[in-house]
Amino acid sequence: MPPVLSPSPETVLTRAWPDYALLDSGGGRKLERYGRHTVVRPEPQCWWGPRDPAAFDQADAVFDPDDEDEAGRWRFSGRPLETFPLGWRDVRFTGRFTPFRHLAFFPEQAANWDWLDGRVRRLKRPRVLNLFGYTGVASLACAAAGAEVTHVDASKKSVAWARENAELSGLSERPIRWIVDDARKYVAREVRRGSRYQGIILDPPKYGRGPTGEVWRLFEDLPGLLKDCAALLADDADFLLVNAYAARISGLSLAHLMGEATKDRSGRIDWGELALSEDGSDARAIGLSFFARWTA
Repeated sequence: MPPVLSPSPETVLTRAWPDYALLDSGGGRKLERYGRHTVVRPEPQCWWGPRDPAAFDQADAVFDPDDEDEAGRWRFSGRPLETFPLGWRDVRFTGRFTPFRHLAFFPEQAANWDWLDGRVRRLKRPRVLNLFGYTGVASLACAAAGAEVTHVDASKKSVAWARENAELSGLSERPIRWIVDDARKYVAREVRRGSRYQGIILDPPKYGRGPTGEVWRLFEDLPGLLKDCAALLADDADFLLVNAYAARISGLSLAHLMGEATKDRSGRIDWGELALSEDGSDARAIGLSFFARWTA
């Protein structure tokens, strides 16, 4: 029996936690707090007006894009910063002012970290595979919850940052394997080896390159990779999560793709959108990525 597809989408909100908050938004920008630093970044979806325009002018750091892509440069009100400490629950990690408007993690993913924490804690030391693991916060959230984790990313620098974050979190002695590899090649080898996992996470970019020049294109490559990931699910597997950032994608399309990949399994597929939310009764939220989650 194939999994049951949820009949309606879910908007999952990430709200403020001690080291992060969406303070205000509007005019194509968002004002955020990272630790004790306030940051302004472009956000085209914020068509509405900001509540406190003056607060944007007082931010510690502002990202000025070069053009319509992700690249640009940071402008600081005081001494330029490179890195700063952050935390989410038991996970500690380093925020970084990268040249691509991101700060070495994606705060809206805290909703997924919370969900993963809950799934992993239900299980007895599950094996979890995290593909496109970036700087490792999701991997460390799973490890802190008791999972044995395999973290895979094509970027040697990102994996090095992830290992540093594990040290900061006091999790370097946990059973975490750090792999620099192309996700498709690694998963194909795991399928041939007969490996099995109780949980799998995919958070692929729209476009990317592997460590030896492999080209990743989301719309061309995700269907095959998701199908191979479904083949890696153990008989007692608990979850398969896919998250994607792309204007031409939707939670529903991811859900149908997930349904095709897991058609030989029962369970349930939930789908929808991750959003960052301001605080307050009249809080506005910014939808930033789409997800589909298969659970047993």
